[in-house]
Amino acid sequence: MTGAESSRPDRRRGDIIVVSRLLLLALALLGSLLTTRARAQSERTPDAALEQILTEARARLPAACGRPGIDRLTRILCDKKIRIGARSYYPLFSTFEGETRQGYEIDIAGLIANRLGIDVEFVRVNAANRIAVLGEDNADMTIATMGHNSQRDGQARFIRPHYYLSETSIIGPKETPIHDWRDLAGRTICVTIGNGSNAQIVARGARVMLFDEAGALAERLRDQTCTLAAQDDSFFAYYFTDAAFAGRFSRQLGFAQVPWGMAVARTGSERLARVLDLISQIFHRDGVFLELARTNHIGTPFLEQQQLLWRQPQCNTERGNRDPACVLPALDTALEPTPFAANVDRLEDWIEARTGLSLSLPMLKTAPAWTLFVDGIVNSLILVAGALVATLGFALLIGAALGSHKAALHWPARLVTITMQSSPVVLTLVIAAAFAQALVPYSSTVALVAAIVALGLTNGCNAGQAISEALLTFDTEPQMNGTGDSHLFARAVGRSATQIVAFLVNATKGTPIASFIGAPELLNSLTDITSFSSGRATTYTLLLIFYVLLVMLVVGLCERLRVLLERRLASA
Repeated sequence: MTGAESSRPDRRRGDIIVVSRLLLLALALLGSLLTTRARAQSERTPDAALEQILTEARARLPAACGRPGIDRLTRILCDKKIRIGARSYYPLFSTFEGETRQGYEIDIAGLIANRLGIDVEFVRVNAANRIAVLGEDNADMTIATMGHNSQRDGQARFIRPHYYLSETSIIGPKETPIHDWRDLAGRTICVTIGNGSNAQIVARGARVMLFDEAGALAERLRDQTCTLAAQDDSFFAYYFTDAAFAGRFSRQLGFAQVPWGMAVARTGSERLARVLDLISQIFHRDGVFLELARTNHIGTPFLEQQQLLWRQPQCNTERGNRDPACVLPALDTALEPTPFAANVDRLEDWIEARTGLSLSLPMLKTAPAWTLFVDGIVNSLILVAGALVATLGFALLIGAALGSHKAALHWPARLVTITMQSSPVVLTLVIAAAFAQALVPYSSTVALVAAIVALGLTNGCNAGQAISEALLTFDTEPQMNGTGDSHLFARAVGRSATQIVAFLVNATKGTPIASFIGAPELLNSLTDITSFSSGRATTYTLLLIFYVLLVMLVVGLCERLRVLLERRLASA
């Protein structure tokens, strides 16, 4: 037998082995598919699971209605109504006009109530309080354009699957193009309190101006109070249907895609949450969400994808809304904690356990908030020091000019003083900022310098007038005849020391108003922090304490300055 002939049986045996292995693999895959299909068929549909929960809950009525501590599902079935938190103005999604309510979310709320066989009682909420109303038991659920992110998971129980998805869009004038985040550094962006994307805006170096309601953003863009505004693209979609608005503004930047979720309280709402999960699943599968979106003229690509997903056998089961392959994860917005965040948590718990006070210190817990907090304190100290120096400097200049017998010095100083005394401080700040922006590119540093100049000029003019009035008293004193002008001026400064000190203190008290033009002092920083963190009451209480202590320090230093002026200059 030749070598070629002997190798043929070996090749045949090899081919048989390969074919056998392929057949075994195919049989294994077929068996797996049949097992999966059988398991899916053996699981109940979401409709059957929903019916069982509601049947069991209704069977306990009315006996369970009078029992203390009943869960929320039982309570709403007993009351025959569900309290749903909804926003008062979010075009196409939820609007309240008198007794007329309309929008995608309003329609969803109505269909949920119909499915449960009860009525709806709407509760007005906004971005800042929509979670709080659940914890305070002022609503049974909210459906209020709320993005589901990892931070909010600890505050409320979100319903899955989600009923919508959007991303945050930054809108601005067409002639002010924004290409990337670097173009936003130092700029002020108008946002709503509680918007989850605010943290990203602040972390990228932009400033924020806060509003309670999203509806104000479009109006503030139109009247140029806001140069840029950030909100869900779904919100601005309504305004871009207006030709005038679309002609002036455009979408500059988009980021932070986030699924929207209905939510219930984390305690006492387990069965209600389960019911809403199943209803949402059914609404996606049957195209209810999709049809409501089309009726209300909002974007549907996400809902179309979700309908296809929830019609698939592996998702269309009672456990589908717990399957990671079927539901979307929450947007991960976890911020980097500070090294001492755990100690801050323990301190908050210790204070609450011993005093009953719920203290929240968000500026100490995350790296972005801590950086803002420290920078705010430093900038506030710079602002105060600058305002004090500017006030004293302008006081001496204006006082000397007003007390001069030269008309070229006296009358311009007089005009400036009258103007400053007749103008609100805020207006002076705005004008100073406008002049600064006309000279150099505007930034937070420029805003800080402009605030120092405005505060110094406003208070310095008043202190300078006090010096000039003191000079006038010397003109009537015979013993002063022949005294040099420098000696007279020094004695006038000493005689008006009390008034000078008063305006130095007033300049210190006025520094928080610099936040109005974007100066990055502590009030502005804390405003940024509260735009994405809780604990507003505690945060602003700390701000008050900081400025009280700061003013007390300045008063003490100024008192020493007053004594120095009166002793040395008055005797000059």
